[in-house]
Amino acid sequence: MTAEPQGNAALDRSFLEVDVDELLCQLTTEEKISLLAGKNWWETVSIPRLNVPSIKVTDGPNGARGSSFFKMTKASAIPSETCLASSFSTELVGKAGALLAEEAKARGAVCLLAPTINIQRSPLGGRAFESFSEDPTLSGHLAAAYVNGLQTSGVSACIKHFVCNDQEHERNGEDSIIAERALREIYLRPFQIAQREAGPWAMMTSYNKVNGTHVSENKRLLQDLLRKEWGYDGLLVSDWYGTYSVSDSINAGLSLEMPGPTIWRQPRMVQHLLTSHKLEMRTIDARAREVLAWCQKLAQLNPELVYRPPMPERTRDSDSERASDAAILRRLAGEGVVLLKNDGVLPIRQGRVAVIGPNAKTRVISGGGSAALRPLWTVNAWEGLNDGKPAGVDLSYSLGLQGAKFLPMLDECFTTLDGKRGFELLHYATNAKGEVAQQPTVTDTHDVSDMFLADFRHPGLGAHYVTEVRARFTSPITGRYEFGLSVTGQGWLYIDEELVIDNATKQTMGSKYFGNGTVEEKGSVAVEKGKTYTLRVVHDSRLPPSRAVSGTPFIVKGIRIGAFPLIDAQQAMDDAVAAARAADAVVFVAGLNADYESEGYDRPTLSLPLTSDELITRIAEANPNTVVVVQAGSAVSMPWASKVKGIMQAWYGGNEAGNGIADVVYGKRNPSGRLPLSFPVKESDIPSALNFKSARTRVHYDEGIWVGYKHYNARGIAPLFPFGHGLSYTTFEYSDLAIDVKKGDEWRATARATVTNTGTVKGDHSVHFYTAPPPESPTGLRHPEVTLQGFAKVYDLAPGKSATVEVQLDKYAISHWDEYDNTWKAEVGDWALKIGQDAQTMVAEVPFTVSSEMAWAKL
Repeated sequence: MTAEPQGNAALDRSFLEVDVDELLCQLTTEEKISLLAGKNWWETVSIPRLNVPSIKVTDGPNGARGSSFFKMTKASAIPSETCLASSFSTELVGKAGALLAEEAKARGAVCLLAPTINIQRSPLGGRAFESFSEDPTLSGHLAAAYVNGLQTSGVSACIKHFVCNDQEHERNGEDSIIAERALREIYLRPFQIAQREAGPWAMMTSYNKVNGTHVSENKRLLQDLLRKEWGYDGLLVSDWYGTYSVSDSINAGLSLEMPGPTIWRQPRMVQHLLTSHKLEMRTIDARAREVLAWCQKLAQLNPELVYRPPMPERTRDSDSERASDAAILRRLAGEGVVLLKNDGVLPIRQGRVAVIGPNAKTRVISGGGSAALRPLWTVNAWEGLNDGKPAGVDLSYSLGLQGAKFLPMLDECFTTLDGKRGFELLHYATNAKGEVAQQPTVTDTHDVSDMFLADFRHPGLGAHYVTEVRARFTSPITGRYEFGLSVTGQGWLYIDEELVIDNATKQTMGSKYFGNGTVEEKGSVAVEKGKTYTLRVVHDSRLPPSRAVSGTPFIVKGIRIGAFPLIDAQQAMDDAVAAARAADAVVFVAGLNADYESEGYDRPTLSLPLTSDELITRIAEANPNTVVVVQAGSAVSMPWASKVKGIMQAWYGGNEAGNGIADVVYGKRNPSGRLPLSFPVKESDIPSALNFKSARTRVHYDEGIWVGYKHYNARGIAPLFPFGHGLSYTTFEYSDLAIDVKKGDEWRATARATVTNTGTVKGDHSVHFYTAPPPESPTGLRHPEVTLQGFAKVYDLAPGKSATVEVQLDKYAISHWDEYDNTWKAEVGDWALKIGQDAQTMVAEVPFTVSSEMAWAKL
């Protein structure tokens, strides 16, 4: 999808210089109203007679996908935000933002719908991988770095989702019931920090309600707090289909309804509400002014991009672009790896190494939903470990188990009927009687068998049509081959014209395609190695009579075809154990993927899929030198943790995931990642365990401010691994911790410490500064025993060398939200500045005193 021509705007760019208020006076009422909703899925409305261009946005936060869900433009995929956060490096996250700015521009977009900065209230949240952390300070500072990386390159950030979109269950209608102190100190705080340090040009409202009112209609949050209290002057855009009213949303301050064409802000409806005085013209002017100012800023910064004629989206795949991007992406992936456990097994320098596990040879780059994209290239764990292995390392591979929710997509064993990569697609029209045309209206080829047809349109096809997939399959084995089919309509899969799967007569709905898709139905056939077969899939987009329309606003069409040799689960497990027994060491690559962690649904459990835990336990018994590499966007349970010698949390590492893993396994990179969230032992340890899901439309945030490590510390619960934990191949010690409180109208301080590499290997290290409040508050309020307030990272610190780090602290480091006076207040008394080895282990401290009361209610 590309921008439409802007009339004379391509020649006359007077919009770039005009005063927005003057321009507003030239607009008709209908033109003003038209600006308040999108033109289509990704673009704003243009006004050609006044040279106001359309502005194109694109999805993030793991990369700039472009405008098509079906035929995605190949892109660079950065690691998940949990991986970025593990670096504890604002410098590195800023580089990620700058890379994403170039990616967005290559798609013809000048706004990236990112970053996501919701708090990880629970690691079970479906989009937890998209958010940085459970801690608001870490989330806020990294968000600011990400935003600055984008916006210094001329691309608008659109931080999201404001606010409390912390789970997926009933996300459009759930009401987050939350006390003001928790709302301020935990959930609003990242947005507040990002606003103060980076000034994002756009912000997206969340789907949910907060304390009884949908955020897109919440005047108290959008106007009173965000605009008046914090001074925010950017664009406020709804999440897609997250606008639920006309006058309520406009009066509350929502600038832009997305996507377009509008559902709510129809000119006749808005005109009617103006005459009834449910809306006033000055309010329409205010919203139109916000849209125009944002459009003008982006047009001024990117005139050649905004005003150019329609052109295809571009993949940045020149040799120089590819080399530059791969270098930063490899660093992002490697620096985010967290070494959780190492009993002397890492790094691996020599010996026979058995690489085992379902994720080892699978492309695992990101979670699903809005974060999904098509990578320009991928390096899986096996490729990284095999290509980067030292001379003394000999690798073998064993699957162990099929751990994915869906069978792998069609691979190089499937070609078009004339032998080219991919398969053929034929789309047939249907008439009013339900009859299918004899000849296809559209004939095409494609090479990705997960086909989200959300943006597929053709004038010769109506709302419903039949799609046929044809491919030639050359079997790589003798045995049985298993096929899988998930559809939004009705589907049938044939091999050599024999029906293998009927996913039409009886269906079970699943999570695929935002809840519109069925679970994967499977069937298998006997095959011979080297023999060629014909695969044919027929998909009728019409729902079977027995199935009701999905309640999601995303009513879409999709087909997913999977195929893999049929696995004998017990034999696969026995083979993996035998391979482990024969090796000197094992690298087991386990985890989740975009089918388990995704927008639209939450995880039901912390467990790894299927029999992963059983297999890891058996392998550890067969070979004590076992290292488990976990690819997951958030925490997983590890009942085998005491049985293995090494554990690495590799998150979702983007294009260069495999190289990032290999660099740490082989010691080419000294690990420096540290956990941005607490890993619970079990589900019941999670702070929100008893009130995570929507219950009768309400989610009660009864844990209050006791989120993440603050909960574990206050309750005396030992996590599996605490916030801030992360090992290295060397050791570091701290000295000369000090705090200098500056005199003046506003409380400020500099925290300083010296870090020394006391080991034998050069390494990077982040220093984490916490503040600890007075032991008792005269107000009777309880405060967390420690709260992260700053962090800084040193790079390439050689053995025996030292470096001094500094962070600046402001009044929020000594404050809390006082619900009685409805203001921020500093707690008077004897405080301490501490350095945390992790959030439960403080290794240095120095006292300081807050002697006078302070109260404020501004940014």
